[in-house]
Amino acid sequence: MRRRSLVAALLCTWLAPAASASEWVPVREVSLEVRTGSPLDFSSLLPNASIDADRRLVAGPDGRLAFAGAPEQPVRMLCASLAWSPASGGFPDHGSADRYARQLAMHGYNIARLHFVDASLMFGRQKDFDFDPETLDRIHYLLAALKRNGIYWIIDGLSSPRGAYGGHDDRWDASGDLKLRLHLDEDAFAHWRKLQEKFLASVNPYTGTATLHDDALALVILANENGVEFDSVVHERPDRPAYDEALADPFNRWLSARYGSTEALARVWGDLGGDERLEAGSVKLPANRYADGPRMRDLQAFFVEIERASAARMSKVLRDLGYRGLISTYNNWPTVQTALSRRDLDAVTMNTYHDWVGGYSPGSALTQASSLADGANYMRMIAAARWLGKPFIVSEYDHLFWNRYRYEAGLAMPAYAALQGWDVLCRHGHGPIVLAYGEPFAHKRAMLPYAIALDPVARAGETLGALVFRRGDVATSAITIPFAVRGEADLGEDIQAREPERLTDLALVGRIGVRSIDSFDGETGVAQPRDQTAETILAALRGEGAVAAENRTDIANGLYESDTGQIVLDRRAGQLRVSTPATEAAAFSSLREPIDLGFMRIRRADGNGLVALSAVDADGTLSESRRLLLIFATDAQNTGMVFRDSEEKVIEDFGALPVRIRKGYVDLELSRTAAKWSVSPVGLDGTVYPPVDSGSGRVAFRLSNDTPYGPTPYFLVEM
Repeated sequence: MRRRSLVAALLCTWLAPAASASEWVPVREVSLEVRTGSPLDFSSLLPNASIDADRRLVAGPDGRLAFAGAPEQPVRMLCASLAWSPASGGFPDHGSADRYARQLAMHGYNIARLHFVDASLMFGRQKDFDFDPETLDRIHYLLAALKRNGIYWIIDGLSSPRGAYGGHDDRWDASGDLKLRLHLDEDAFAHWRKLQEKFLASVNPYTGTATLHDDALALVILANENGVEFDSVVHERPDRPAYDEALADPFNRWLSARYGSTEALARVWGDLGGDERLEAGSVKLPANRYADGPRMRDLQAFFVEIERASAARMSKVLRDLGYRGLISTYNNWPTVQTALSRRDLDAVTMNTYHDWVGGYSPGSALTQASSLADGANYMRMIAAARWLGKPFIVSEYDHLFWNRYRYEAGLAMPAYAALQGWDVLCRHGHGPIVLAYGEPFAHKRAMLPYAIALDPVARAGETLGALVFRRGDVATSAITIPFAVRGEADLGEDIQAREPERLTDLALVGRIGVRSIDSFDGETGVAQPRDQTAETILAALRGEGAVAAENRTDIANGLYESDTGQIVLDRRAGQLRVSTPATEAAAFSSLREPIDLGFMRIRRADGNGLVALSAVDADGTLSESRRLLLIFATDAQNTGMVFRDSEEKVIEDFGALPVRIRKGYVDLELSRTAAKWSVSPVGLDGTVYPPVDSGSGRVAFRLSNDTPYGPTPYFLVEM
């Protein structure tokens, strides 16, 4: 995403919770370890089998993730992001690792991504590759504990731009230049190769095999977010040129090979300066990344060439070390240029955020915008970056705290990930769970952006995601709408260009992704140039019968229905609805009239939020199950949060624990009658408390998240 400046501090500050203290209720739980057999224990509902050679993850013949022993059967993987640092507690000791891995399995996770491992290994170390021995031991033990619980691994080959160089105390910052130099410098490449040899290719004493050879290692991301353009944006400063001078000589050599002479280059560019000569290697890099033109078009082509070459070179290192799993890289920046750089990869990985936050310091800002208002654009932009026929992994996503609409993420991303047929879904954070509130670490003393484990709203979304996405409650689309790719001819003069939003609207109806134009065979899709409209393509799909005539999609009015009929997004109303046999749910910014989902009717609500109802009996449906998990998520803040503005966009102070949940109620009706029914609060640790409502006959009740046992987003409906 483009860097944005922080909002200027206003003259006054606002203590939001104090303004209406009665609206916010403090969480009472301290332990957050889910109780075995509770409604939040998914280990029986979503069991993780043991990992062996037959269950090694591979790309199936249709380009979906599958087990080696059953390549025709796609599997969905719910990912736990493990991006620990000393500020969030670091890697756990052995006993805590066993508890943590078991809890991840109970929460429904079956794969984990280890992020910034290099930074943790080198924290406080002064010599190159002098890994901290205790940290290395803890990482090895955690990997073994995850594997014992049937949880696969995704590991970055490089996360920190400091790599394994000694003597740096800014390993989690963007200060280093290693990611850029990997494309250009032999010493940097040798450093990366040695890092893989010393960590991934070394034997884990707790598994008895090298991590790189382990059946549990499903994917290596060669280097996190290492595209050249993105790295240049990250390092851009007012007093520095847009592009690092280290690119100048390689760019001149590339231009010389392509054009041969200054005169030939001038005929294409037309804007060479008097001091720019190919023969002298003095052609300049663009001075402004937002100034479009032929110079910028060629810079993109240069980036594609060097990025594809370095990815191939790094991949060969891993293959020569005996790695058989999937490889990816360039896992963000959904532009036309980076799509071409990802063309040869085994799998596509992408990061995306709604209402991105750049830091934790006072003055950090977000927009407080709903993701439904822009049609879940953060989902659509990465959907269009997918190469069809390859596994697709969301290596990072989030709708960030303290955005008051972040309950939307727990429905929008899992539902559309399922519709798209994506393979892995990873909500990014320091960790998806914690064992208890109150751990004595800087990033666990309060809810923060990227700290989803402490946030009851984000946790409720992950609970729903385990059912909607991993369990498969939402079906994959039956249609595929390919976006034709020619290659370099697709590059324009704008380096920021990506697939047009007016066309990515199609991701709200069916599967989309890019595909080589050579493989088009008369199918309906998005051609080159991109001069069609989503309406014309949708009309063609209706004419073919691929989209039913009764499908309610009306793009002009912001209404989108999936081809499966299970998902409806209404941008104008700010509502997302999901109706499946096993789960019904709605996220809404307003409720002017009842929402009828089929089995569940939401008659009334006193504010915005997420309501979801899922069958939790084995192989059950809403109409048959005796036990239903009800989720009602509103908002949560820390105690004593202070903002600089009345709209709560600019943070002054994050406050501290305990977390406080915004009080709310909804009136619900279910289309079932029962001789006896009850509604019981479920604590954040899975404890089932005595019923707060019960009856017989028609099931209808008012639900408040402010229960006698403390606030909670979870309830158990029994019939």
